[in-house]
Amino acid sequence: MHTKPSPSYLSGYPLVLTEQVQQLIKQGLLTNILLQKYPQAHTIRSDKALYDYVLEIKGQYLRNAGQLSKVAFDGKLHVIQHALGTHTSISRIQGTKLRAKREIRIAELFKEMPLDFLRMIVVHELAHIKDREHNKAFYQLCRHMEPDYHQLEFDLRAYLTYLEATGKPLWSATSVNTVSP
Repeated sequence: MHTKPSPSYLSGYPLVLTEQVQQLIKQGLLTNILLQKYPQAHTIRSDKALYDYVLEIKGQYLRNAGQLSKVAFDGKLHVIQHALGTHTSISRIQGTKLRAKREIRIAELFKEMPLDFLRMIVVHELAHIKDREHNKAFYQLCRHMEPDYHQLEFDLRAYLTYLEATGKPLWSATSVNTVSP
């Protein structure tokens, strides 16, 4: 391991949980736990495929919400804005009408993660269409679209802590990982 894991991804969680994750990383056990739960990366690699995936979820849960003009993976998002995804709404005047354009951008590191993690971040950004704040209604909507939302978020944060500590991704676009028993 080249750096000490930062608790930044796990801030807000009880200290006992963050220490448990740190210990699992130190003992080399977190990798097997994550790979057993999430054995392989998804196959959504292009912005078009991501757009179609997001629209499928939006169509299932948020049919009456406004249209999305763009959905894309963003290679700079995680580094520059310290965010894993963003939802933006830009209003522009076109003639005599005010038009709103909505965009969702997902950090490029999600290209090589399990589908469950991608779904969690997509659900999070879609929930922002209805509610901009991270409040009770927002998280209820996230859980409505993805019942395991909170567990997926925790597992993702544990993985990001591992990744920050080791620099070794668990999944890649070209390989399927196998888990030792």
